[in-house]
Amino acid sequence: MANYYNKDLYKALGLTYEATEAEIKSDFRKLARKYHPDVANTDEANMKFKEIKEAYDVLSDEVARKKYDVLHGYYQDKLRREFEEKQRIKNEQYGEYIARARQNAQKSQPFANAVNEALDNLFHTKKSSSEEKTLPVNGEDINLDLTISCFEAANGTNRKVNILHTQPCPNCAGRKFINGAQCQMCKGTGTISLQKKINVKIPKGVSQGSKVRVKKEGNKGINGGKDGDLYLIINIEKSPYYEIDGLNILCTLPITPFEAVLGAEITVPALDGNVNVKIPEMTSSGQKLRLAGQGLENKNKSKKGDMIITVMIKLPEKLSAKETELYEKLRRFSSSEIRKDMINEK
Repeated sequence: MANYYNKDLYKALGLTYEATEAEIKSDFRKLARKYHPDVANTDEANMKFKEIKEAYDVLSDEVARKKYDVLHGYYQDKLRREFEEKQRIKNEQYGEYIARARQNAQKSQPFANAVNEALDNLFHTKKSSSEEKTLPVNGEDINLDLTISCFEAANGTNRKVNILHTQPCPNCAGRKFINGAQCQMCKGTGTISLQKKINVKIPKGVSQGSKVRVKKEGNKGINGGKDGDLYLIINIEKSPYYEIDGLNILCTLPITPFEAVLGAEITVPALDGNVNVKIPEMTSSGQKLRLAGQGLENKNKSKKGDMIITVMIKLPEKLSAKETELYEKLRRFSSSEIRKDMINEK
């Protein structure tokens, strides 16, 4: 969906959504004379002209304006006001008709009673038929997959998500045709799709496959029906370094060969910020270290897990000439027999 759907196009022209086509055209011409690059060639004027031109291009196009109005709720409000006005006129006319009929019937009391009863039955029947046609229909829920990191799952996060709503076309009320012709707004499908961006809060401690409910962000209800809800299905992306195991955080920590031999103090990202991890001398690949209290909290905050680190000795992808030379010296000077036990197995 184009970016202009997130802008207030009526405000750009100094109008409201009730503006007529003539008012839109007139106000655009006035502003264009003021901000056209041939008249006021400044950065501010150029930006203003671009803004009003964009607004006019949308609002002067019947179909584009309807889509814009639908998204912002203006079109539904227009239809509601038109319907209420028609109903008001209709009720006034119907009331006048009933009053005249009752007055004419006063000449004969039995006839008057019959007319009054018939009118009451007619009014009751019409009311029931109208009520039946406008029964509320609840909107459907929307399910949306959302991928977050391990840390976001543990700490909670805020995300902006795109939602695609589907609803009956407000132009043809879902009938697909208007006066025998295909509806221009929905192209004969009877429905329209509207995309919306919202900010959602992901609570801390969500797990893989869990659902986060966002109320009333599903498809819209019809005839006063309740709006559906949005359900975000959480997917925790796989990391080569971190994994959640219950309340514990499992961390695979790469270290260099010299850090494994000589020992080191390494900074490692954790849930509450960075922590310093002391690598003992002569640490082997696969050796585990435990950082108490650096895991997740349970719901009632009565227990907290740990971060369990598994050390992995990793060789650099590329060595400098000096590093290669040092490894050559180490090989010549080394007296280690690390495969001795393996040979003795034979």
